[in-house]
Amino acid sequence: MENQVYNFNLQIDWKLINLISKIDRFDSEWTAIERREGQGLKQLKTIATIRSVGASNRIEGNRMSDEEVDVLLKNIDITHLTDRDKQEVAGYFDTLDLISDNFENIEISENNIKNLHNVLMKYSDKDHWHKGNYKQHNNAVEATFPNGEWQIIFQTTEAGFATDNAVRSLVEWYNGENKVHTLVKCASFVYEFLSIHPFQDGNGRLSRLLSTLLLLKNGYKWIQYISFEHEIENRKNEYYQALRTCQAQRPNEDITIWLNFFLNCLHNIQKQLLKKLKQGGMETQLSPREKAILTLIINYTGIKSGEIAERLAIPNSTVKRILADLQTKNLIEKYGNGRNTSYSKKI
Repeated sequence: MENQVYNFNLQIDWKLINLISKIDRFDSEWTAIERREGQGLKQLKTIATIRSVGASNRIEGNRMSDEEVDVLLKNIDITHLTDRDKQEVAGYFDTLDLISDNFENIEISENNIKNLHNVLMKYSDKDHWHKGNYKQHNNAVEATFPNGEWQIIFQTTEAGFATDNAVRSLVEWYNGENKVHTLVKCASFVYEFLSIHPFQDGNGRLSRLLSTLLLLKNGYKWIQYISFEHEIENRKNEYYQALRTCQAQRPNEDITIWLNFFLNCLHNIQKQLLKKLKQGGMETQLSPREKAILTLIINYTGIKSGEIAERLAIPNSTVKRILADLQTKNLIEKYGNGRNTSYSKKI
């Protein structure tokens, strides 16, 4: 069954309807889950924030690992943000934090989108000339790959009046549309934003921040506790392929492929979140020694059994036995062999 949403065509079938139903079914249960988990969600949100900041920037070519992002965010000193990778990470964190704390009061408007872009780029020295303003020169969507190579995915809306009119039209449609399912509406907004590419730089990162904002504003509050950006990073080629396939048909394209990708990502991270919550339930059943060792591993990623034994004054043989149990319970991961063996929290 073909439908039209904004300037797009959609093929609505039972597979798509079922996917939306699964996402909404989880969402209807979230209030009870949130009440049950309480303070335990704080740690999940911290982990999700670090992964989101790292992943969204790496999609655009940033080289910082999650561990490096974690260290930077714990000790942010704007006088030491001397390289572009750190500047981008700090800006993304500030924008995500702003959205998390104020999403209910951030209306979807051109001014607010420009303000979010301004925050996103505020530490980037080379972006001072264009931050918070629409592009002055035509740009294109480019994909950067691990080997450093890049390629153009698709051309975007021309700078000037064309971009001004396209963003204005998109915002007016979003605020006036009340018949389309919320998830379809959000996915369509993000797709069109990426297709317009209204800013000189930072469009990909801002599109993922806007995804979070739109989902939060529409009641999908669980999105704060699992990284949507990390899921996209893991499926980066699929992400660009979906955009390229749909955009090649512009104007009046069929965005069914993009919609399925967007919703499938959401459904996958819901399943990941449930798995993490189950792990959290297991953690409450640990013995005092198991909890102490797990806490140490969380605080000192990559720690070795000997260091754990020394810090907690527990025989190394006992530590190794407990570490094996924690692995069996899928709470930690083991890296290396022999003397180089280390442990990290299962993410």
